Amino acid sequence: MLVEKYYLKFGNYMSRLAKKPIVIPEKVEVTIDGVTVSVKGPKGELTRDFKMDIIGLEKTEEGIVVTQKENSTFGQSLLGTYASHVRNMIEGVTNGYEKKLILEGVGFRVAVVGKNLDMSLGFSHPVSVEIPEVLTVIVEKNNVTVQGIDKEVVGSFTAMVRSLKKPEPYKGKGFRYHDEVILRKQGKKAA
Repeated sequence: MLVEKYYLKFGNYMSRLAKKPIVIPEKVEVTIDGVTVSVKGPKGELTRDFKMDIIGLEKTEEGIVVTQKENSTFGQSLLGTYASHVRNMIEGVTNGYEKKLILEGVGFRVAVVGKNLDMSLGFSHPVSVEIPEVLTVIVEKNNVTVQGIDKEVVGSFTAMVRSLKKPEPYKGKGFRYHDEVILRKQGKKAA
């Protein structure tokens, strides 16, 4: 009810991301087939299914145009989301994505063994995580670099590894992103 009043008062606003056509670089090929969008570039190929009954994706000379088929608040919310998904796919196949983790702590170790990421995180047992096939993981002196063309897979795998041993606020032990700042707490003082 409140949202409808807002749109009646201020008009039907469109996402700023979806207003401009998405530019397709020279080495990238985009194919829209029904509900499936395929993007092929120098780094690889990505495909994704979209709900085309609410939002329309159209390939033109200027690029990919995102339009809203039905006038609803749900359609409004999907405009920017779909535009971002297509932009992320194009960026992934041209440049790729990379996230870095730093493991801090005495006795903490991480190594790539075969298709697994083996970690010693201070537990009574070693922790092993299977690396998805679409990702490349490089470990140098407890610095983990995760690379891939799919932004969602890179982000979710990195977040899952970080959640195994989050940084604690006293000494900062655990996984942290390379640009993350850990707010440190002061320990107990002797009387």
